[in-house]
Amino acid sequence: MCGFVGFANLKENIIQDKSLIKAMNETLSKRGPDEDGYYINNHISMGHKRLIVIDPEGGKQPMIEKYSYGEFVICYNGQIYNTKELRETLLENGFSFSGHCDTEVLLKSYIHYGYDVVNHLNGIFAFAIWDSKKQEVFLARDHFGVKPLFYTIKNNTLIFASELKAIFKYPNVEKELDSQGISELFGIGPSHTPGTTIFKDIFEIRPAHFGIFNSSGLHLKRYWKLTSKKHTDNFKQTCEKLKFLLNDAITRQLVSDVPLCTFLSGGLDSSIITKFAADYCKMQGLPPLDTYSIDYVDNDKNFVKSDFQPNSDNYYINLMNRNLYTKHHNIVIDTPELASYLEDAVIARDMPGMADIDSSLLLFCKNVKKEMTVSLTGECADEIFGGYPWFFREDALNSNTFPWSIALQERQEMLNPKISKEINLKEYIDFRYNESLSEVEILEDDSPETAEKRKISHLTLNWFMQTLLDRSDRMAMYSGFELRVPFCDYRLAEYVWNIPWEWKALNGREKGLLRYVTKDFLPSEIVDRKKSPYPKTHNPTYLAKVKGMLADIMKDNNAPINNLLNRDFILDILNTDGKAFSRPWFGQLMTGPQLMAYLCQVNMWLEKYQPKIEI
Repeated sequence: MCGFVGFANLKENIIQDKSLIKAMNETLSKRGPDEDGYYINNHISMGHKRLIVIDPEGGKQPMIEKYSYGEFVICYNGQIYNTKELRETLLENGFSFSGHCDTEVLLKSYIHYGYDVVNHLNGIFAFAIWDSKKQEVFLARDHFGVKPLFYTIKNNTLIFASELKAIFKYPNVEKELDSQGISELFGIGPSHTPGTTIFKDIFEIRPAHFGIFNSSGLHLKRYWKLTSKKHTDNFKQTCEKLKFLLNDAITRQLVSDVPLCTFLSGGLDSSIITKFAADYCKMQGLPPLDTYSIDYVDNDKNFVKSDFQPNSDNYYINLMNRNLYTKHHNIVIDTPELASYLEDAVIARDMPGMADIDSSLLLFCKNVKKEMTVSLTGECADEIFGGYPWFFREDALNSNTFPWSIALQERQEMLNPKISKEINLKEYIDFRYNESLSEVEILEDDSPETAEKRKISHLTLNWFMQTLLDRSDRMAMYSGFELRVPFCDYRLAEYVWNIPWEWKALNGREKGLLRYVTKDFLPSEIVDRKKSPYPKTHNPTYLAKVKGMLADIMKDNNAPINNLLNRDFILDILNTDGKAFSRPWFGQLMTGPQLMAYLCQVNMWLEKYQPKIEI
């Protein structure tokens, strides 16, 4: 895992000293703390920051392959999980290898397959390849956008990077926030429309897309999507196929030359990952698998049961570890630390995010990084298998908007009244919502319920899941730590997409089918446990802390947050401990303390990034 930057102009000679590409690259030092490298010629400069995971000596980047007809240069961030199969094919076709890293395999796969290389990859990836003969840059991003890749074009120059902060180091690239950016930030956020950012004229390569930059400009193409088709396997065959796909996805992702672990919350998803990983370690004669969980000071004393968090994790974590070949570690985070890292979380995302839901993951990864470099997580199972409440609740299904963000009127009221007169958030949200739904393929054979759930699944996969994947990448990589997401294996997602909803929600349960196929190898208490989201702090001192932080901000009438948001509404939120905003800002957890922490993040972001606001 790493980060990379670059800029290319194919019409002018842009060779210069290393200072600009180095300044851009240095912004990504946290993504790649182990090593850096550069490639510079007349038309392109590339920089790379490396986090060493596989083949320390053989995986240095930018990696160059020279041929009589030119050279190919790659900068790459990610992990290719079918490296072994690709290498075997390339060996059969006359290629040789100097090391065992996936970077070399990826570069030579591009040389062999050309643009079609993306259809041969199973993994998480973002990469840029310079082809000196064709005089073009090839950019690509994985199927679900696990790894980031941003770009802008200025004066015929393509500028690209793993994070926005690197692009802003390029001369005259402005941080501009126009009406669309404000609508993205406060109407859609912390989600975003695929392909966009909150900043004017700065974009991302969309998941499952590649781009070719040549003398005629940048040309984008989609290479994969979930395709609706009739599910022909019977129930027994479906269960067996799911077990195979789960095991294959998980064991492929256990390859590493550095210490690897799993995150274990005692929920169904992390328990599945940990079970397969622990069994693999045992079968391979490896040491017991290390597992990690997160908790908060005094959470056991202050836990409050709710519909979204029906029980705490500790009992279930202990149950799993008693049944597995594992060594468990518990990371406990205190309230002041959680609040103090809100700003780091903003810097990691380059925008306000999910408040302490972000900062807690950042701290978790920071602590695990002391002993490990890679972890597998259960992220994305809820999106793939239908695990969220909005798959079942009529109010969410009938909301005619993104069901994790139904407080549309409150979002509008949050805007500064002057801005609110110019921007109609609901109109923008409706446009993006309907635009996204128009992409869904419904089959004639789909039952009414399956058709309805295809729509909600499409929205969840392309919007909500992307937000959580952004969170995972930025918070982990800020600590030089790699997170892998086996449930995001595109083959698993392809298969599950077409399973009838009546099977997916077997017995009327969220993730009912996933529960059924795991009942033979997980404790029944884990299989039957009601979904519980990522743990948050219930310590009242956290509310007091973020309330005090927000109160200090609002004492200053000149605080930049007043330029964008409604000061009176924020004061109401402050005076009611968040209850003035009656529904979660986003998802299930962003209420009360989290909403106040988010508002603190907005002010932190405005102070640090100082975007130019144009309406």
